[in-house]
Amino acid sequence: MTTIYATLGVQPDATLDEIKRAYRRATMKWHPDRNLGREAEAQAAFQEVREAYAILSDAEQRRVYDEVFAQETQRWQAEREAQEAQERAAQHERERLAQEHYEKMVAIAMRFAGDGHNRDVLFGVLLGRDCEAELAARIANSVWALEEARQASVLAAESTNAEATQAPEATQAPKPDDSTSNQRHPSAFESFWHGLFGLRQ
Repeated sequence: MTTIYATLGVQPDATLDEIKRAYRRATMKWHPDRNLGREAEAQAAFQEVREAYAILSDAEQRRVYDEVFAQETQRWQAEREAQEAQERAAQHERERLAQEHYEKMVAIAMRFAGDGHNRDVLFGVLLGRDCEAELAARIANSVWALEEARQASVLAAESTNAEATQAPEATQAPKPDDSTSNQRHPSAFESFWHGLFGLRQ
């Protein structure tokens, strides 16, 4: 907020002598005779300087101005804080709605992927649910990649189980004989530790 102190170029705690000196400088700077070619601008600034000095050079008017300005400053700050609070609340609500929309779109994509539909179908379904194209593409790509990885894991597990059940007993690893079964073999960590510090026995 512009103040009459700023108009004269002084601080709010300026003395009367400082105000007078600032007034003389400002009137010389903005006198219309010193601003040829921009007389209208200079005349307006010159008038503001005179009005500011008229208030600040009078102790009573200056006191009233300071009180009124302080009250207006508080009111302006309160209004600004209320506006900022409203903007933060609105932003929070937008983020909440966006998160809910995102979670809903992911759930839909996962359901269709689980039913065996491919990535393009997921993308089309999301577009049909008012999902932005860029977001729909990201979700479709991620969900489809996740579903492919899940299916690959299931197939690998099934294959391993099938091989284990079909393997003949002859191919199973022989049981260690009693002479060696009780011997303790060092772990990989122990081997590394002893080898590093030369403590292997």
